Amino acid sequence: MIHIYKKGNNDKTLLLLHGTGGDEYDLLEIGKYIDPNANVLSVRGEVNEFGQNRFFKRLAVGVLDEEDLRIQSKKLYDFITESSKKYGFDLDKLSLFGYSNGANIATSLLFLYEGIFRVALLAHPMMPYKAIDIPFDIKADVFIAAGLNDPLVPVSMTQKLIETFKTQNALVKAHFGKEGHSFSNEALNLMANFYNEHTK
Repeated sequence: MIHIYKKGNNDKTLLLLHGTGGDEYDLLEIGKYIDPNANVLSVRGEVNEFGQNRFFKRLAVGVLDEEDLRIQSKKLYDFITESSKKYGFDLDKLSLFGYSNGANIATSLLFLYEGIFRVALLAHPMMPYKAIDIPFDIKADVFIAAGLNDPLVPVSMTQKLIETFKTQNALVKAHFGKEGHSFSNEALNLMANFYNEHTK
């Protein structure tokens, strides 16, 4: 997978997953803001939708292709584990920032692979599967930034996602801003504080 890896000055690693139309450069400054000393692994989605990079296919706006999501989640999981060997970072100290499409595949990874992230910062995620049986506790600390006026992700879906995480015993904190699907500085500050608190 096309990516950027930057070695940091501590033993933490931050995975960055962009939104639709983004690339591996989009979130580098956000990653630096969250933890300027962490290793950074920023990945480009491999699915092309009318010239825009995505991490998995969708059937329509707001309608995810769940079969492809599972396939692409496995590919991304394999890439992460291979990268940990290649670059020498500790998978037990891997955290994540994902925005929109990137947050959706990150949520899928949390549902499918036990213990994949230490902290997951999810900006405007959707519920990735209509129904899913998660056979393990999600051992991650999760921060969800959502928008009260988000045209793509209704508040009810965000609340369902929060409840799913809680049912699987994840620690979850959520922030509902006034914005739509865009990402706010307020949410970023709250996420950075959450990350720093939960990766000590």
